[in-house]
Amino acid sequence: MTENRSVKRIGFIGLGDMGLPMACNLVKAGFEVSGFDLRTDRLDLLKKEGGTSANSISELGQSSDVIFVMVMTGKQVSDIILGDKGLINSMQKGSVIILSSTISPLDAREVGEPVLKAGIKIIDTPVSGGKSGAENGSLTMMAATSKETFDEQQDVLKGVGEKIFHVGEEIGMGQTVKAALQALIGSTFTAIFESLVLGAKAGVRGEVMHEVFGASGVGSPLLKNCSKLIMDRAFKGTGSQIQTMYKDLGISMDMAKQNGVAMFTTSAAYELFQSGISLFPDEDNWSIVRLLEQIADTEVKW
Repeated sequence: MTENRSVKRIGFIGLGDMGLPMACNLVKAGFEVSGFDLRTDRLDLLKKEGGTSANSISELGQSSDVIFVMVMTGKQVSDIILGDKGLINSMQKGSVIILSSTISPLDAREVGEPVLKAGIKIIDTPVSGGKSGAENGSLTMMAATSKETFDEQQDVLKGVGEKIFHVGEEIGMGQTVKAALQALIGSTFTAIFESLVLGAKAGVRGEVMHEVFGASGVGSPLLKNCSKLIMDRAFKGTGSQIQTMYKDLGISMDMAKQNGVAMFTTSAAYELFQSGISLFPDEDNWSIVRLLEQIADTEVKW
């Protein structure tokens, strides 16, 4: 049987809570998808959905037209792309790296420059939408790359995202937009936590707050999902780990310092997440409400 090379070969590095469903959606979209992750159980899950696995980053680089990198830190990104056995040494010229990790703008630029010099294209596009967005293929993507590359890879980007924005051509601009967005999201989370605890302490039923807050001018899917998870006491395994948001808020605060911007609300949110991660290091964002509940001697419940 003749191999059909009109189908793009997609590699995916990092099959975590976000990466695995993104990779599975690319399989469903009709791409040839191969993954790499240090955890064999994650590779097995991808195989069950019709994907394959690679034995190394180099192998994946040699056999892929496009590779997503979805890991946690800037150092991991640098090692995967620029290391001795990294993608820069195995991918063909003209192939594409899609950087969907959330890292600092500086880290993205430091990776992007040598990649472009090597003749490999790169799209700096962190995502927003959480685990549910990854599962539903409805992520928001903030892509920084040349307009030509952005247009060429629309089919791949639409395989994982629903709202895809071209935010600029300079690598690092995608991360810059994400850092500003995370300041808003992190501050919103902590405001939700505090308002729910205030209402609970004053005797308002959780159901009332969920319905009224959700129907108000600040009502949003984020607020409704957050308040429901808190009242359901679902603090673990929801796909929104406190470590990730804490890391993201750190990037936001660093960017604020570099640009001389006062961040009163975001800095308070960052400190609250820092307290929360000390108490609940393996849990999700909503667990922070328990710290506020302890101080107020109350519990947010239906």
